[in-house]
Amino acid sequence: YAVTGDNVSAAAGRVSFALGLQGPCSTVDTACASALVAVHWGWHTMRGGESSASVALAVSLKLVPHATLGAASAGMLSVDGRCKTLDARANGYARSEGVGALVLLCEGSGVTMLCGSAVRQDGRSASLTAPNGSAQRTLLVAALDRASLIALGVGSLEAHGTGTALGDPTEAGALVAVHGLPNRTRPIVVG
Repeated sequence: YAVTGDNVSAAAGRVSFALGLQGPCSTVDTACASALVAVHWGWHTMRGGESSASVALAVSLKLVPHATLGAASAGMLSVDGRCKTLDARANGYARSEGVGALVLLCEGSGVTMLCGSAVRQDGRSASLTAPNGSAQRTLLVAALDRASLIALGVGSLEAHGTGTALGDPTEAGALVAVHGLPNRTRPIVVG
């Protein structure tokens, strides 16, 4: 336990071992997007024929205070502990813990859960935590293209939603630019 318990890369292998799963297996750490990137990679292994199903697991545990203290001292955390995403009162985000899993099945199994996905890093921006609206627009267009969808046909979106005065307007601007929110004939739900 001492050798593997401290090694985050061993976590995915232990789950595969315990469940008897075979096929591609990896641990993903992309900060806020880890769960979505795991789903993206799982979907691509199925599309590429490496597997007929995929399990994407996400775990976020705050076992030590260092990251929370650092985010608080940098002014990134909401002072009242509540994230007010896309709200004029937004004053930072709230750190939380959670565990979740999603099973993806190949087409033909009677269930289609994901039409397409895209992953993109913002690249150069004003700072490490400053979003890049151009990169976000490019990502949204790529996801639509891979899913063979048109923007006006999308009924719901899941936003990153930092709850910050910098992140929310940049993300909202990208969503408006790509999905034509002011010109839509039916509303779009943003989670």
